[in-house]
Amino acid sequence: MKSKLVVVEDDDTLRTLMIQHLSNMDYEVEGLSRWHSVMDYLEKYEPSLIITDARLPDANSLEYIEKISVNYPVIVLTAFGSVRDAVSAIKAGAVDYILKPVSLDTLTITVERALDNAALRRDHMFCKRQLEQSIQRNSSLVGNSAEMAELKQMIGAVAPNDITVLIQGESGSGKELVARAIHAHSHRKKHNYVAVDCCTLQENLFESELFGHEKGAFTGADKQKKGLIEGAEGGTLFLDEIGEINSSGQAKLLRVLETGQYRRLGSTKDLTANVRIVAATNRDLETMSAEGNFRSDLFFRLNAFNIVIPPLRDRRDDIPELAAHFVRNHNFSTRVIKNLSSSAIRSLVSYDWPGNIRELKNVIERAIILSGDRQIIKPEHFSFSRILGKSEGAVTLSFDHDPSMEELEAHYLSYQLKKYSGRRGKVAEVMGISERSIYRMIKRYELDENSYKAS
Repeated sequence: MKSKLVVVEDDDTLRTLMIQHLSNMDYEVEGLSRWHSVMDYLEKYEPSLIITDARLPDANSLEYIEKISVNYPVIVLTAFGSVRDAVSAIKAGAVDYILKPVSLDTLTITVERALDNAALRRDHMFCKRQLEQSIQRNSSLVGNSAEMAELKQMIGAVAPNDITVLIQGESGSGKELVARAIHAHSHRKKHNYVAVDCCTLQENLFESELFGHEKGAFTGADKQKKGLIEGAEGGTLFLDEIGEINSSGQAKLLRVLETGQYRRLGSTKDLTANVRIVAATNRDLETMSAEGNFRSDLFFRLNAFNIVIPPLRDRRDDIPELAAHFVRNHNFSTRVIKNLSSSAIRSLVSYDWPGNIRELKNVIERAIILSGDRQIIKPEHFSFSRILGKSEGAVTLSFDHDPSMEELEAHYLSYQLKKYSGRRGKVAEVMGISERSIYRMIKRYELDENSYKAS
């Protein structure tokens, strides 16, 4: 959708020139000459930006900027000899000003900057709302086991400090919840929390996404783009699956951690990174570093404060509370208020949860659907990916040695991919984890998913 701009200028020639120029930039532009027309226009439409002369025949627009700038970014046009008007406009809430006679190059730069900044402000407010809702919805971290008490204590200790944190844990164990809790209890909580999935970003786009780029930095870079570090200004940057970034990305991230400086792609200017970095991984970075698969100096920088999240099978005391929490959160979408039977809770506690909390959430949500209009959820409503002691559909994996957990996971994933002809979505559903996690596992274990697809 095109950005909608309003140009308010009583000089017909200048207004026509600006409209033509901005239309050529692929904006939808409305031209007005009086302030009362602006008021009528705003009753019907919501523009992306208003560009207005400081003084119009029927009003001094400076008197109205404070009111309209709450909802719309405003750029003020003012004569060279009336810079005082520009200062007054900025104090009233205008995002920028342009001196007359108007340079079309200046107009281009100022409009693009105003729209980019407005987008960042919208993202900032969206992230804040999402974070607040997420914290309220998830109650940060659910559970009162000894393991959870220790985890909460560590979060409380590290959150007020700006030290870099490395969160380690299996897929689905709640690493991002811990990262959000660290942000929510830090002095940066009023600023953005920005999450980056290092696994799904293509290698050639990682640096551009993280650091941004200048116009002309590479083919297709037709304008400057601010990176995610700038988007997280003053807040927290969460790097999920940090073990997946390539060596070039590792080197540049190390520079940010060591110096607090970075450069947009195609730029020679150093920028300061005012962010707190929290990273997460389900891989053993220490072993990867020892084997030369991850920079040891970056590992030590990231590992300034280490938090290890125990898998759900190691804190079974939390399972009943977590299950009840997911049932309560899902009740809003059903007419029947549901509860778990005692036998259902025992069934949940006895299961090993290879997909951890994410799998538990999926199992509960499926059970709510399968239980229909029944108020009580029973064991028969559950659909586990692997149940110990169940003979029907049992999976047998054979090894001529004691396999590691990674070997077991890789062979089991290969079995499921073969069984379901390489359909990642179906495998994710069966294993009770996200399709994104399946993608990560395929990449980590260097499996050729095309070889599993039916010919």
